[in-house]
Amino acid sequence: MTAIPESLQGKTVAVLGGTGPQGRGLARRFAAAGVPVVLGSRTEEKGKAAAAELAEALGGADGRGAISGSDNAGAAAAGDVVLVVVPWDGHKELLESLREPLAGKVVVDCVNPLGFDKQGPFALEVEEGSATEQAQAVLPDSTVVGAFHNVSAVLLEDPEVTSIDTDVLVLGDEREATDLVQDLAGVIPGVRGVYGGRRRNAHQVEALTANLIAANRRYKAHAGVRITDI
Repeated sequence: MTAIPESLQGKTVAVLGGTGPQGRGLARRFAAAGVPVVLGSRTEEKGKAAAAELAEALGGADGRGAISGSDNAGAAAAGDVVLVVVPWDGHKELLESLREPLAGKVVVDCVNPLGFDKQGPFALEVEEGSATEQAQAVLPDSTVVGAFHNVSAVLLEDPEVTSIDTDVLVLGDEREATDLVQDLAGVIPGVRGVYGGRRRNAHQVEALTANLIAANRRYKAHAGVRITDI
């Protein structure tokens, strides 16, 4: 198990949308590394059921962080670092409803605004520029960081995969917050958090997911991103 960095000690990570594949997979990896996790969902019942299932899958308390479940509002209130892993269609509405419990916290936006048609996946235009920038506009009292856009949910959820060999591009304007999220990425075996620029550059990283989905469909793979020479 990867040692928990000092920056994360005593902190709880909440995952809004923690019952979907990506959110559930990230929660699994954080909990397995010893980080306390709260899974948020549309209903408290669904969140608690997903948390109980994850706790059972990880085999008891030894070697993992505490796992609990709630609705998204309860998870937002409980988390010190809050990941947003929800469908793009409900992104803005959810964050608007959680502005108060998310105030003063680091919010990690993992959402990719994508569309799909007969030609495959493509990036959608976002008025604010990106999902990450939209989140910061909606949450002026939170510190929003973009990250975890390009990590395969299939690999995250697969208990047979012991190392996920990919980098996570971390985007934000506040150094302390981006350093914290890089540390969080690094608790997942094989993953490295790499600073990728300010929030205004998040669109490219979110849009890159469309290219990765297209490549993975063609090659029947679960490709990620590696940054060279650093």
